[in-house]
Amino acid sequence: MKSLNEGAFKCVEEMISKAWELEISIVKVGNGATLIDAGVHSVGSYEAGRLFAEACMGGLGNITFGHDPELLVPSVIVKVSSPAVACLGSQYAGWALESEGYFALGSGPARSLYRGEALYEKLGYDEVSSVAVLALESSSFPPESLLDYVASRCGVDPQRLYVLVAPTHSLVGSIQVVSRVVETGIHKMFELGYDVLKVQHGFGVCPIPPLPNDPMIAMGRTNDAVLYGSRVWYTLHDEKSEIDTLIDKLPSDSSRDYGLPFSDLFRKYNFDFYQVDPLLFSPACVTINNVINGNYRSVGRKNIDLLKREWF
Repeated sequence: MKSLNEGAFKCVEEMISKAWELEISIVKVGNGATLIDAGVHSVGSYEAGRLFAEACMGGLGNITFGHDPELLVPSVIVKVSSPAVACLGSQYAGWALESEGYFALGSGPARSLYRGEALYEKLGYDEVSSVAVLALESSSFPPESLLDYVASRCGVDPQRLYVLVAPTHSLVGSIQVVSRVVETGIHKMFELGYDVLKVQHGFGVCPIPPLPNDPMIAMGRTNDAVLYGSRVWYTLHDEKSEIDTLIDKLPSDSSRDYGLPFSDLFRKYNFDFYQVDPLLFSPACVTINNVINGNYRSVGRKNIDLLKREWF
């Protein structure tokens, strides 16, 4: 398998070479690390959002844009190969980073070099790379001390560290969050104890919500887009049909917290993210196709009325 970081770096190189037309900025830090500003001080663009999201998947995913006919908004169309590695080994935001009062969750293939999460043992994935690509959902740039730490933990020279940054309420930030629609379902399977290496292909569609000027509102809208407006399809090679015992738990409507806009739910739990039912974080509709027996089953439902009330 090709290196996730090298795959992501191809996206980064394109972003750097087309920075002007993508309406992003490239910032060199004192230690030599490179920041790609895709929404902190830059406007960003749909194409920048596509490249940002594809970099998060280590180059194993493909993003295109469509139109949601029910909500009359743009949508992302996500196609993923090797989804267990692309989504959990790269795209998942699993690295908590903190320094000098700065905090952000890191996603992207740099995590596969750090290997600080137990999931890598289950994925059986290991990587060595001279370049590291990290993505941060943040309204500000990380301090240089944090970049030194990341480079050290990834075993790369700081000059070979590339960090993509975009806040949730920016266009790029919104695109890269809803582009996690396939990853959300893969992660749900993983948390339910399913062997996600049996998933061969992933395909997802998710609306891009209207952009607010507030990060908290943006967080709510992007979460709601996945929870109530998305649809995913997974192709599995499952000889024992183990997915059959879990499939009803895969969509978001299997959660006790289903039915409230995420911002209202967050407020209900006094802004404690960990009080929210973890089963909620799922696509709205999930379709499973097991190629072993040909079974094809869909579960879940969209809640377009909730999204219309919340967004419009």
